[in-house]
Amino acid sequence: MFNIIQTAHAAEGGISVHLNPYIVGTFAGVPITATLLTVWLTMILLFAVAYFAGRNPTLIPSKLQSSFEVIVGGAYDYIEGVLESKTLATKYFPIIMTIFVFVLGMNWVGLLPGVTSIGLYDANNHFTPLLYPPATDLNITIAFALVAFFTIEVAGVLAIGFWKYGGKFINFKGKTIGQRVLNFIIGLIELLSELARLVSFSFRLFGNIFAGKTLLLVVMFLATPYVLPVPLIAYEFFVGFIQAFIFAILTLFFIKLATEEPH
Repeated sequence: MFNIIQTAHAAEGGISVHLNPYIVGTFAGVPITATLLTVWLTMILLFAVAYFAGRNPTLIPSKLQSSFEVIVGGAYDYIEGVLESKTLATKYFPIIMTIFVFVLGMNWVGLLPGVTSIGLYDANNHFTPLLYPPATDLNITIAFALVAFFTIEVAGVLAIGFWKYGGKFINFKGKTIGQRVLNFIIGLIELLSELARLVSFSFRLFGNIFAGKTLLLVVMFLATPYVLPVPLIAYEFFVGFIQAFIFAILTLFFIKLATEEPH
């Protein structure tokens, strides 16, 4: 039997740090993890914010509506300036902004009170949290990396064509054999760097959020849990924003590079 209980996420006599996601239960044979539940909670909160922020738009906007218009409009203008195309900005603004807002929401929800501390005890007195910061689960950060990766590749193919885009990575052109060999090697390096984005996207987000959560856990275990963690939590809110911004801005810049003609 499981009993709902609230407790500090620190083992008796030591600190419990897990790389593997906590499995809360299963559904049709599919494991349901604490990080996945937190992602679903983030989605619900984002849908609620979007609903209440945009349900009654007016020609003379309220302060709340004005704030959202400034944020969204400023982000769109910046993306249009980077891509140097209104068509491309209109096409890719939704996914870039979604990545930013979703990653930001996950990072900030992961710092709310109760996350990691409200959970279940099983018959063996083993504690499993119901909610856990999503970016500490490598499965989730890899999923975001795959979304960004395929968006970048599709953007390149749609902008300049499949063969011309593929020519950036497999290139035998050149007047001499030496030039052809050099262009082929450069193309392979470009291909490897393209694939390496999957690693850099996912592990950068995972590493920073996991390290921050571990630091908070250590400080709360070794120091006064009511005073010292406060500035660290504020700092982690800032880190959560920066990581979301970096993820989105790198996606934007790589889309820009992908849509440029090879030269």
